Amino acid sequence: MVVAGNVRQGRIMVLFVISLILLGVGVAAGIRGFLVGHTEVYGVTREIPWGILISTYVFWVVTSTGLCLTSSIGHVFGYKPMEPVASRSIFLAIATIVSGFLAIGLELENPWRLPIWNTLSPNLRSNIWWMGTLYGAYLFFMLVEFGLIQLHKHKEAGLAGLLGVISGVAAHSNLGAVFGLLHAHEFWYGPYMPIYFIASAMMSGAAAILFFTWLAYRLTDRQMEPEVVRALQVTGKVYALLTAVVIFFTIWKIIASLAGKPHGKWETIMAMLKGPFAFNFWVFEIFLGLVLPFLVVIGVRARDINAMAYVAGLALLAIFVMRYDLVVGGQIVPHYHGMHIYGLPEYYHYTPSLSEWLVVLGSFGLFGALFSWGEMAFKGHPPVKH
Repeated sequence: MVVAGNVRQGRIMVLFVISLILLGVGVAAGIRGFLVGHTEVYGVTREIPWGILISTYVFWVVTSTGLCLTSSIGHVFGYKPMEPVASRSIFLAIATIVSGFLAIGLELENPWRLPIWNTLSPNLRSNIWWMGTLYGAYLFFMLVEFGLIQLHKHKEAGLAGLLGVISGVAAHSNLGAVFGLLHAHEFWYGPYMPIYFIASAMMSGAAAILFFTWLAYRLTDRQMEPEVVRALQVTGKVYALLTAVVIFFTIWKIIASLAGKPHGKWETIMAMLKGPFAFNFWVFEIFLGLVLPFLVVIGVRARDINAMAYVAGLALLAIFVMRYDLVVGGQIVPHYHGMHIYGLPEYYHYTPSLSEWLVVLGSFGLFGALFSWGEMAFKGHPPVKH
């Protein structure tokens, strides 16, 4: 028994060490960007100022909000079958948003200005100001909720969780508005974005609960408790429902972008359907991110935890690509594309630099380190009775 326990702990420790190495490499690359200059080490340009670090930030905070909202079904709103996964889900929500903060912190040239001027000179008309403020409040409530759960004060934790849900929905819909209120980028502009961000967030959160709960038990060779199995089966049903909702959104986004060939939207959707983003769109976004998970979860009737975890892991990879396509794809159409200007390209081009990729790996390293540390520090987040 002692040997088996050491082996289990050893796997988590190996993941922790590897993650710390990735974190160190990513932070070093980010610090080099501060010293040398972001324009020298990052691949973003004047035409495409938001690159893979912004999409990575979006990926992490979307997943964090989804973890909070999905887990709140049990912990905050009292649906008993989902309560056993609440502790790990809330911890993962904290880990993912902190990882997102690292990505955007190393992307900004002067990140220290954000907390300073956010407080000293608030601009209530700025979506970026609201994003920083609301996500700060969201992280605070998540930390309070997790701490209260560890103290077995579940009534108080439920209240903190409710405040976290409110601030998370507000922050996340506001993040959608950061894109949706940009008139200059027609593909993003409109009321679609804030609603889509909430629906896709819950889909991402359900996938993360399935995959990382399964991974935690596989790494430690522990037998999954019956109540946890039941919780993941219910999460699988929620995941299938939300995937269907996002499929619905995606279909109508394509139709709206094709009907009448609206300027900006039509050019961008054609880049997705048969242009430079076609492989990402069809293989990752559509097949791995939506169709395969939906068919598998429905096929196993949300009962086979292993099958659902496999497709959820693939879906998280696909969702990372989905966020990249959304952020970068929304900028590739030149602003004056309809004026037939000589020499203007059909699409702008962007390739992430090595430094950007290293910072992305650093954010994954931070998440991996927090995930593995959490499994060790909180003894695998055992299910507790509320």
